[in-house]
Amino acid sequence: MDIVHRPVLKDEVLEFLVPPKADALFIDCTVGEGGHSESFLKRYPELKLVGLDADKGILKVARERLSEYGKRVRLFNTWFNVFFREYPLGGERPDLILFDLGISVYHYEKSGRGFSFRKDEPLDMRLEEDLEITAGDIVNTYPEEELANLIYTYGEERYSRRIARAILRERGKGPVVTTKQLADIIWNSVPPDYRYGRIHPGTRTFQALRIAVNGELARLEHVLGNALKILAVGGRLGVISFHSLEDRIVKRFFQEKNKSCSCPPEWPICKCGGQRIVTILTKKPVRPGQEEVDENAPSRSARFRVVEKLVDEEQ
Repeated sequence: MDIVHRPVLKDEVLEFLVPPKADALFIDCTVGEGGHSESFLKRYPELKLVGLDADKGILKVARERLSEYGKRVRLFNTWFNVFFREYPLGGERPDLILFDLGISVYHYEKSGRGFSFRKDEPLDMRLEEDLEITAGDIVNTYPEEELANLIYTYGEERYSRRIARAILRERGKGPVVTTKQLADIIWNSVPPDYRYGRIHPGTRTFQALRIAVNGELARLEHVLGNALKILAVGGRLGVISFHSLEDRIVKRFFQEKNKSCSCPPEWPICKCGGQRIVTILTKKPVRPGQEEVDENAPSRSARFRVVEKLVDEEQ
């Protein structure tokens, strides 16, 4: 078994997601290669784990890594939003839920599906092979304006229009089918000083395509409410995000559930009789320390937010 991904903010996750009882149920919504899951199983010998991942390949790695924990571990090959929508565990409610929204190093290094601009692979970027649209489909079929808007919205790329224009120019000569082709197009389309910045000029465009292919933001928006409803009272829900679009969704959701009143702001007095559903345990997102960033560069943009559930929300 060859593990290539290091779990981000492992110590901080263990610090905040403390089981309220010995045989607590922990749902790792993006189990990946099993790094976070293994740390919980080692620390808490009676804890039960449910691990989710949409990628069959990476789930196979997790299954092997966590095999020594036997019946304490149940793994599901599914998207987390589908799992919490259908919830196959019946009345069994989790005490801890973790979403680590980052893409595993496994996908960059071993999947062969074009997540990295540093490799020469097919432009795929699907985390689950049955998805209909690939990154290549988007690059080769979207109109210029739609492609530019996608790169700007999901990648927050200031040169999105230049990049989209260059992609259309190149695909007029023939399909853009590999990551190297796309990375070269981006490199040559942006200003020279932008090529040598803190990150590779293709980073944001590749991020945008991956988000679009896998519907990542829509899945996150849909899952948070369902996950919180299923979480046991007194349980904790934590989310590790890696860019501002994800973090904004999580922050706003937690803030909304932390309010004691849901009445419109123009009402002079509260009429809803509402109460707070959660308390926010991380007033500001927890960030990795310099030592972790130095040892594990992908952690540098991680933000960790946690809430504790106070009551069940009235239906």
